[in-house]
Amino acid sequence: MVSCERCSKEAKMLLPYGPHNFCEEHFLYFFENRVRRTTRKHGMVKAGEKIAVGVSGGKDSATTLYLLHKMFSRVNEIEAVMIDEGIPGYRDKALAEGKALCKELCIAFTVYSYKKELAVSMEEVKEKIDLNSGLGSTCSFCGVFRRHLLNKGAVDVGADRIATGHNLDDEVQSICMNFFDNDFSRMARLGAVVGSNGIKGLVPRIKPLYESPEKEVIAFAALKELPHYSDECCPFSSQAKRNYFREMLNKMEANLPGTKFSVLRSFEQLKPLLEKTAEHGKARYCERCGNATTTSTCTVCLKLDQLILEKKVAKKQKEKTLTCATTKY
Repeated sequence: MVSCERCSKEAKMLLPYGPHNFCEEHFLYFFENRVRRTTRKHGMVKAGEKIAVGVSGGKDSATTLYLLHKMFSRVNEIEAVMIDEGIPGYRDKALAEGKALCKELCIAFTVYSYKKELAVSMEEVKEKIDLNSGLGSTCSFCGVFRRHLLNKGAVDVGADRIATGHNLDDEVQSICMNFFDNDFSRMARLGAVVGSNGIKGLVPRIKPLYESPEKEVIAFAALKELPHYSDECCPFSSQAKRNYFREMLNKMEANLPGTKFSVLRSFEQLKPLLEKTAEHGKARYCERCGNATTTSTCTVCLKLDQLILEKKVAKKQKEKTLTCATTKY
């Protein structure tokens, strides 16, 4: 029997990167304490600020909401923002769990849907991409739309910060993806706190789980019995580039414990240099919708344009096919 390193009980959680061996009680303490240190070290939350929390219904956002409520609700107002991408059989189930947790914690929430706000659901986006792979991946659309609506939700509720459930694995995957893409400008914008640089209409984002491995988040949510949707794999994400980096990093972590933390620390040391050398466009506002952007037209509008153009092309092709069929017979 392996004993907990802080008491004589049997260890339930074995963390090779430490190595650490914890019983249930001391694992929960270890996990919460690390999140608390992360928020303090990076100055994520200040007394009196209103914090919006992006709640998807999964284990990451459930853990983030629970811990922020536990740690800061006495001096900070906390409200949840939920996004319905329009993926039947997936997001509807997850949002039901998110709403259940909010009700359990007595936290107000607002749901924004792609269909209502942007006039297109992810199911419709997926249909267009299936017809024309040149549009890119579903994730490239969903990420842009989701960030936009999370920020809109934070602005609407008057939040000073918006917290997301990005964990250590998510951050390290993003670091590696940008490195392999030679995109250092984008990499420079990663981090525990993503600031708005004083741009009106942009709410700074914070990541309380920034230093928490995904497996430990899963364990924490399960041990605390937090309402959450456990089947978190989005049915539209099978071709996402991130999947390759997730597999690579998980294999490295299994053979070389501590790899993910090493990548994160390397990035943190490089970030000041990246910020000095990265190209930053001048902050301005989209001429069409008013969103903060660095170009005349924001990414949200550009993505919507792609979908509108694809719809027009598909309509012309259909008309051409009908014309040819009529002529033939």
